[in-house]
Amino acid sequence: MSRRVGGVPLFMSSTSDSGSSSSSSSSSSSTPPVEDIEWTVDKVRSTFVDFFVEKDHTYHPSSACAPLNDPTLLFTNAGMNQFKSIFLGQTDPNSPLSKLTRATNSQKCIRAGGKHNDLDDVGRDTYHHTFFEMLGTWSFGDYFKKEAIDYAWELLTQVYHIDPNRLYATYFEGDPSLGLEPDEEARQFWLKHLPEERVIACNAEDNFWEMGDTGPCGPCSELHYDRIGNRDASALVNADDPNLIEIWNIVFIQYNRDETGLSTLPAQHIDTGMGLERLASLLQNKSSNYDIDAFQPLFQKMAEHSKVGPYTGLVGADDMTLKDTAYRAIADHARALSFALADGAVPNNEGRGYVLRRILRRATRYGQQILKADPGFFATLIPVVVDTFGGAYPELVKQQDVILEIVEDEEKAFSVMLDRGIKFFTDLEGELKGKKQSTVTADKAFFLYDTLGFPIDLTVLMAEEAGLEVDHAGFERELEAQKQRSRDARNAARSGGAQRLELIAEQTSWLADQAIVPTDDNPKYKWDVETMSSVQAIFGTEGFLIDGTKASKGDRVGLILDKSAFYGEAGGQEADIGSIAFLSEDGERTGAFTVTEVQAYAGFLLHSGVVEEGSVEVGASVKCLVDYERRRDVAPNHSMTHVLNAALRQVLGDAVEQRGSLCNDEKLRFDFSHKKAMNVKQLRETEDICKAAIAEAQTVTSKVMPLEEAKAIDGVRAVFGEVYPDPVRVVTVGSDTSVEFCGGTHVDNTAEAQAFALVEETAVAKGIRRITAVTKNVAIKAIEEGAKFESMVAEAEGLSADSPGLDKKAGALRKELDAAFVSAPLKADLRAKIEVIQKKGIEANKAALAQRVDKCLNGVKEEVEAAMAESKRVLVLNVDIGADSKASQKVMNAVKKTAPDMAFMGISEEEMGSGGKVMAFCIVPDAILGDGLNANEWVKAALESCGGRGGGKPGSAQGQAGECSDIEAVLAEANSFATEKLGAITS
Repeated sequence: MSRRVGGVPLFMSSTSDSGSSSSSSSSSSSTPPVEDIEWTVDKVRSTFVDFFVEKDHTYHPSSACAPLNDPTLLFTNAGMNQFKSIFLGQTDPNSPLSKLTRATNSQKCIRAGGKHNDLDDVGRDTYHHTFFEMLGTWSFGDYFKKEAIDYAWELLTQVYHIDPNRLYATYFEGDPSLGLEPDEEARQFWLKHLPEERVIACNAEDNFWEMGDTGPCGPCSELHYDRIGNRDASALVNADDPNLIEIWNIVFIQYNRDETGLSTLPAQHIDTGMGLERLASLLQNKSSNYDIDAFQPLFQKMAEHSKVGPYTGLVGADDMTLKDTAYRAIADHARALSFALADGAVPNNEGRGYVLRRILRRATRYGQQILKADPGFFATLIPVVVDTFGGAYPELVKQQDVILEIVEDEEKAFSVMLDRGIKFFTDLEGELKGKKQSTVTADKAFFLYDTLGFPIDLTVLMAEEAGLEVDHAGFERELEAQKQRSRDARNAARSGGAQRLELIAEQTSWLADQAIVPTDDNPKYKWDVETMSSVQAIFGTEGFLIDGTKASKGDRVGLILDKSAFYGEAGGQEADIGSIAFLSEDGERTGAFTVTEVQAYAGFLLHSGVVEEGSVEVGASVKCLVDYERRRDVAPNHSMTHVLNAALRQVLGDAVEQRGSLCNDEKLRFDFSHKKAMNVKQLRETEDICKAAIAEAQTVTSKVMPLEEAKAIDGVRAVFGEVYPDPVRVVTVGSDTSVEFCGGTHVDNTAEAQAFALVEETAVAKGIRRITAVTKNVAIKAIEEGAKFESMVAEAEGLSADSPGLDKKAGALRKELDAAFVSAPLKADLRAKIEVIQKKGIEANKAALAQRVDKCLNGVKEEVEAAMAESKRVLVLNVDIGADSKASQKVMNAVKKTAPDMAFMGISEEEMGSGGKVMAFCIVPDAILGDGLNANEWVKAALESCGGRGGGKPGSAQGQAGECSDIEAVLAEANSFATEKLGAITS
C-alpha cells in the first residue's frame, strides 16, 4: 500500500509493494504522530457523514450507547437501535423520527453482555472491541438497493480512494427452506461495479439479517477488502481470513418474520453499517485496529504506568507475557467505560451496570497483574479518552468529573480485593497442578465471584492463562440457586402469567392497510367525560379478529378505538384504568370490558383487558369510562414531580439531571443524578419548596408548540435520552417554577395536591439518587403521623435525666419512629433529638451506676472483712452494680486485695427486684481450686435455675441470664454448690 501524495489515490494495487501487510502475529506499531496522518479517525468520521448529508440524508446524532429509555437493550450494539420503532412500525406520528426518510451518523456502540458480546475476545486479537463506532446510513421507505450500492461504491472508491481491485461484494444466495430466491437484483447492481468473480453468493448465515426471532429482516450485501491485493481472494470471503475483511454491511429490510413465516413489508428500508476503527485501519495502512491514531495516546499513557515496557503489538502465542493483550484490553475498556458513564450508565450489580463493573475489573486486573501498574492507574486514562474524543462527543467533556469520580471509586474498591483474589487463585493453581488436576471447581469459582468480587469471565480468563478450565456449568448452578428467591418474588408479582399484547410492524402496517387511522387521544386531557367511540380493531393472542368475529366474555383482547379518553403509559406515568361499555344501536349498554393496560404503538392506542360481560366486534359503538378518581390521585403526583425536579435543581444545582420517574396513584418516585446522599438541610429545603408551591396555589398550564420553538424556551427541561414529538406539549407550573416537555395528565392548580411529604431519599446506583414522595391524603397522614412523633419526642425531651429507664424509652421511641411513614427530613430531625435524649439517659445511668458501685465496694469490703473474721473460705453476695461487667472487675479486684485466699461470687441484677437481666461473676484462688471448687462450674451451676449461661477459666468466670424472677434461688444454688464441693460454711 502507498500513502496518498497530492492527487494520487491511496491503496492502488498496480505495483507489487501494494501488499505490504501480511498475516503476522505482530501488528505494525509505528503509528506516526496524528498530524502526519491524512485519514485521522476524526476525518474519516466527518467525511462519511458529510458525504451522505450531501446525498440528502439527515444527520441524526448518535443515541446514547447506554440506552436508559430502552430496557430491552443492555447497550446500543448497532446503529439501527435508535430507529427500531420505525422498522417495527411503532413510531409516534408526532415524533421527529416519523419524519425521517434518510439518515446518517456515527453511532456509539458497545458489544458486551447479552446476545452480542465481544468482551471475552477483546485484547486477544487486533480487531475485537467492546466499544466501537458504527458509521451508518438509513433509508426509511425511500431509496432501496440500487442507490445503497451505488453510494457505497462511490464513497469508498472516489472519496476514500480505496483501490476497487481489492473490493469484493457478497449477496444472498437464496434459501429454499425459507422460500426465498437468490437476491439477483443486488447481484446485478454490483456487477455494474465489479467483475463477476468478485460478486459472491453467500448463505443465510452470512447474508440474511434478522433483528430477532420475529420482526423485520432481509437479505444483506457485504463489501470485503483484501489487505494483500494482486490476487484472486474470492475463496477467502467470509472464511475468517485476517487479510480479507468485511468493511461494510448493507441490509435490505424487506420482510417481516412472525410465527407463520416471512411476509413482505409494506415499506422497504435500508440499514447500513461500517466500523469506523476498521475503516481507519485501512486508510492509515495499519493491519491492526489498535494501531490507528485514536489508540496511540492511550498506549503512551499506559506505558508511563507499565513496569514491563511499552506496547509492541504482539498477538497470540507470540505475546507470551500477555503484555500486549493487556494493553489492547485496557485501552478498549477505558473507551467503553468513558462513553457509557458519560451517557448516564453506572456500575452496579445488575444488568448493564454489572457488565460495566466487569469491564472495569477486567481492566484493573490486567493492569495491576500483567503490566505491574500501581492501583489507581486506570483512572488516569479517562482524561486521555476525553481529550481524544471530546471534540466529536462533547458529553465526554461535560461529564469528565463524574466519569473520573466513578472510575476512581470503583477501581479503589476492587483493588482492595484484587490482591486477595490473585493470591487465592495463585494458591489454587498451585494446589490443582500439584494434584495433577486442571479444573477450578464451581464452589471455588463462586467464592471468587461472591466473596472476592471476581466476575466469572475474569476467573475463566485467569484460568485459561494458567492452562486451567472452570466448571462454568456448576458455577451457573450455584448462581442460579442464589438468584432463585428473587426470581420467585418477581414472578409472583406478575399478573397471573397472562400473555402481554403488543403491536409490531406487521400489525401497525395491517391497520394502516385497512385505512384505520391512529387513535385520537386528545380527550385524555379532559376530565369526567364519557367519550363516545367505535371499535376499529380487536387484537388477540392469535392476531386480529376479522370477518365479524366477536370477543366474548372472558376473552383477553386489546381494543383499538377511533377516539379514546384513556391515557396510555408514557413518560413515567402509569396508564389509566377503567372500563369500556358496549352499546347497542340505540345507545343501551350491552356489555363491558375492563381496561387494565393502555399502550401506544405508532399512534394506535391498544386498550388491553378482559371482556367482563356481553361481546364486542369491530364497528361496535362503545363508551370510554376512565377511572377518574384514580387519575385524581395520579395527576397531582405527576405535577409535583415537575415541582420536585425544579426544587432539586434549586437546592443542589443545575448539574441535577432526571434519570427516571414513576407516577401512579400511590406515590411519585424521581431518580436524579447526584454524587452523594442529600443531607437533612437539603431534604428540608427541597420539601419546603414543594410545600410552598402547593400553598401558593400555582396554576399548571400546557401548550402545544413546534419542538424547535419549545427548545428555545428559557429554562425548559427535558429528560436525558428521551425522544419528544414535534409538535411537543410544554407544561408550565406557576410563572417560573417549572417548564418541561411532558405529555402527561396534570392538575390545573398545585393546590389540588393538598399536601406534600418527601418520605425517602436513597441510592439507586453510583451517582444516581431516588426520592419518593406522596401527596393528598397519603401526605396528610404522613404529616399527622409526624406531628404525633414530634409531640412524643417533645415529651421525652421534657423528662429529667434521672427519669427511670430514660435511655430505654428513647431507644423504643427511635425504633417506632424508624418504622413510621413520615417525612424524611422530619424523621432525620427527630432521630437526632432522640439520640440526644438517649445520650442524656445513658450519661445519667453511668453517673448513678458509679455512685452505686462506690457504695457497693464499701459494703463488699465490710462483708469480706467480717467473713475473714469468721474464718470463712467462701462468700456469696448480692451486689448492687447494675449487672455491669466493668464494675464486676472492680468488685473482684477489691475482694482479691482484701482477702486473696477467699473464693468469692457476686450476683447482680440490672435493676434490683425487676426480674430482668442478672449477672454472676466469681474468683477462686489456687488453694481452693485445688480442693475441688472450679469457677467455671460454679457460675454455670448458679445460673442454671434461671436458664442462664456462663463460662471462663477455673480461677475466674462470669455469666448471665436474660431474665431472673427469683434472685434468692440463684444465691442459694451458689452457696449449695460451694458447700457441696468444699463442705465449708459459706455464709
